[in-house]
Amino acid sequence: MSVSPNDNVIDDVDQKILEALAENARISLKELAQAAGLSSPSAAERLRRLEERGIIAAFTIGIDPAALGYPLQAIVRVRPLPGQLHVVQRIIQETPQFVECDKVTGDDCFIARLVVRSMPELDTILDKVAEKAETSTSMVKASPVKRRLPPLSRER
Repeated sequence: MSVSPNDNVIDDVDQKILEALAENARISLKELAQAAGLSSPSAAERLRRLEERGIIAAFTIGIDPAALGYPLQAIVRVRPLPGQLHVVQRIIQETPQFVECDKVTGDDCFIARLVVRSMPELDTILDKVAEKAETSTSMVKASPVKRRLPPLSRER
């Protein structure tokens, strides 16, 4: 199915639905309908269409890694050695402490977020990667902007 740019244009009601879900993905259908100014059946239909159009890809939860015993987070820029791109990608995918990873353009091939319990754990993980790639690591002090919705209004 091909998607034209207009397929992903949302109106004010869709915007209210997305904002409510971004605030609380466990919101009841009744509360979602109230937030969007719709009846429950209409809200359910809007929700179904947003999913079909691929605008809503998943309902998920936010977890605090520190509460699970991972007080340290790092951003790791990874530049695989020649011929090692797929090996490095597999190492990142198979290491559960890498909780996010983007393949990017530029000098580095990957930018990843890593959660660890300690600096020795960080060293152990980075040592596995360093056999096949150059890395540059920055420790996260704070996250002033958490993952959020992009601008939803049509105004630019």
